[in-house]
Amino acid sequence: MSVQNDNFSAALKVVVPLVVDVDGTLVATDLLQEAALQFVVSYPLQALRVPLWLAGGKTNLKTQLANRVKPVIETVPLRKEVLALIRDAQAAERPVYLASASDRRYIEELAERVGGIAGVFGTDSGLNLTGEAKADRLVAAFGAKGYDYVGNMPIDFAVWRYARKPLVVAHSAGFGARVLKTFPEAEIVAHVRPGLRSYVAALRMHQWAKNVMVFVPMIAGHRFDPETIVATFLAFLCFCFAASGAYVINDLLDLESDRDHPRKSNRPFAAGKIPITHGITVATLLMAGSFALSLLLPWRFTGILSAYITCTLGYSLILKRRLVIDVIVLGGLYTLRVFGGLAATSMHQTQWLLMFSLFLFLSLAIVKRCSELVANRAVGKTGASGRGYRVEDLDILLPLGAAAGYGAVFVVTLYLSSPEMAALYTHPNRLWLVCPLLLYWISRVLLKANRGELHDDPVTFALTDKISWITGACVAGVIAVSI
Repeated sequence: MSVQNDNFSAALKVVVPLVVDVDGTLVATDLLQEAALQFVVSYPLQALRVPLWLAGGKTNLKTQLANRVKPVIETVPLRKEVLALIRDAQAAERPVYLASASDRRYIEELAERVGGIAGVFGTDSGLNLTGEAKADRLVAAFGAKGYDYVGNMPIDFAVWRYARKPLVVAHSAGFGARVLKTFPEAEIVAHVRPGLRSYVAALRMHQWAKNVMVFVPMIAGHRFDPETIVATFLAFLCFCFAASGAYVINDLLDLESDRDHPRKSNRPFAAGKIPITHGITVATLLMAGSFALSLLLPWRFTGILSAYITCTLGYSLILKRRLVIDVIVLGGLYTLRVFGGLAATSMHQTQWLLMFSLFLFLSLAIVKRCSELVANRAVGKTGASGRGYRVEDLDILLPLGAAAGYGAVFVVTLYLSSPEMAALYTHPNRLWLVCPLLLYWISRVLLKANRGELHDDPVTFALTDKISWITGACVAGVIAVSI
């Protein structure tokens, strides 16, 4: 009788381990995709090696990437529902294992971050640990029905088939229903379908305000005929689509630095709210749509838009990490919008407008960097992540921003003394009132940046700042009474 009781007690002590998938389950992103992006960021001129490695098999791709780069595991977003499941299992003294198709080295580092992990299973030795291969490995380790498994993909059906209890992170209602139909004992632990709001946020539509620069040639040249208005509006849409596509690409390439930023860490891709593959698809469609729409306009506009797209890609891949070059490129991208407005309407180029745009937007680009450095200084950091600047550079950058901004106002004063201006305005002397308004606004932006009161982007600040709106209205009023 005592032998039977001992066997019964031993049976009660059998603890079923919890096995947790990583990509898309514990981690709200995909480590392989992040590694590929990190490789492109670190070695942009070698980006074509990625598809060549993939041609040799997915296991080869994972190994080659892991030999060269690794995502910053300390900051990748974890899914709180799955992390809570791990903590509950650990509290119940159940062993927890991580099992992933990602390279084993990544999983081991993730296990250290999570803490209390009994062991890991990952891709190594030429074996891609996914689907049936993962199921075989877990059955060999724990036996059929000897583990609970948390997964999130159709390929996990092979693993759930041998699990005691399937636990599911459902990326759609249809997927969750399919799992429950196949495994009635399954439990949905999280629903992670990305919302429309996340996609809209990724497009950064509030930044479209920058593209109103394409209307400046039309307004400055007093061309308000229907043909000019329609052409300018089409140019505006082209730049909006291209800019949103560029922002998506920039966010994908900036995952590491964004997660190290107090506000940018909430961006959809950095926070893992949108899959990386969705971002690549959206960016491609936006860029293609922008280019297709540009074919309705003069060929010179298509050329300028192509230059804009090329420069934005170059900025995202290489130039944004180059000291001073980055702000010059940013200023140039603003100026390209003005060029685009001129080309879309076949208007004559004016050196005054282009010079003013270059100086003004160079100033705003420098202010953008200053505001980032001031924010980093406030939290004790020495520089901006992913950029070439240090906090001590503020002593130089702020005067440079002021010089560029005041240079833009100086260009305005030269224009007001030119014969071109006299031909366009009935009361040209009234336009001199624009100069103190511009000096006030530029000086105020610089002061706010130095105090840490400015949003990272001066344009975003201007859109939400009452004083900026009032100043802009005053400038528009001065121009109106001068015509």
